[in-house]
Amino acid sequence: MRVGMLTGGGDCPGLNAVIRAVVRKGERRHGDRVIGFIDGWRGVVDDDWVQLDVDACRGLLPKGGTVLGTSRHTPFSLPDGMSRATETIRGLELDALIAIGGEGTLSCASEMADRGFEIVGVPKTIDNDVGMTERTFGFDTAVTVATEAIDRLHTTAESHARVIFVEVMGRNVGHIATWAGIAGGATYTLVPEEPFDLDDLCDALMRRRARGRYASIVVVAEGARPKPGTLEVAEPPVDAYGHKRLGGIATVIAAEVEARTGLETRVTILGHVQRGGSPTPFDRVLATRFGVAAIDAVHDGRFGQMVALRGGAIELVSLREATARPKPVGTELLDVAHTFFA
Repeated sequence: MRVGMLTGGGDCPGLNAVIRAVVRKGERRHGDRVIGFIDGWRGVVDDDWVQLDVDACRGLLPKGGTVLGTSRHTPFSLPDGMSRATETIRGLELDALIAIGGEGTLSCASEMADRGFEIVGVPKTIDNDVGMTERTFGFDTAVTVATEAIDRLHTTAESHARVIFVEVMGRNVGHIATWAGIAGGATYTLVPEEPFDLDDLCDALMRRRARGRYASIVVVAEGARPKPGTLEVAEPPVDAYGHKRLGGIATVIAAEVEARTGLETRVTILGHVQRGGSPTPFDRVLATRFGVAAIDAVHDGRFGQMVALRGGAIELVSLREATARPKPVGTELLDVAHTFFA
């Protein structure tokens, strides 16, 4: 078979492991010809691609980012995008397309599958917010980076008896913040699922300080927002793709906490550090399992589906259902985090 593959959206540790797995099993087991589109859906629209084979994929397993490049373009973002993408796919005589990405990339894949294109999706995002799968690759790496940062910040916070705010990624959901907050022993964690009350946070920090010379770490997801009417926060700007450009909410909160309590605060915004570098062993294995399952799904004719981790096993789920809404942090895990709030 002739199979195309693309990586879209934000870069993520583990993307290259998926590429390697698809090519390895596709070429060696099925005798496929695999091509990779450059910069995600843009490569499909612009007919920009490279040939992929086993030799070209050597050394990719531990390598971060994506050798194919990525972008947030989709065929639907241009007036003639769909016609150009269709021309590319037909011109290359592709039998199937494997789309690796998060909500934006997979929503596009779902829409194209509904229009008759033979597509299989692979979920990728450090936010872990794609529905119908327990885990997306890249998430474990991001949590590991965030936890290691919190561990380091504990020592300087304790030395100066400061409150340190650590801002992590998490636009619509707080999976990274919740997991890293629990793993790092955070004093408090703010997530998009639960609008926060600044008075509650200040009271908790003051109670902790009253018990002794304790440092405090507050983990803040970039998408965290206050309860209406409790704190004035400016609306973030919107990028060319309609996404709010988040980042900096921890700085606003820290300044207000210092003003209200007199506690000395500092802010560390981890930003893109969380999704750079080499993937953890867990993410390498999960990405590899996803890649193998994706090329197998192509040969089984299971189009319009997404590979997913469910109950520890790799299964196929509906792309349409998987992209219907972001997956929030479960209440059980949030309750665990609450147990350790100051």
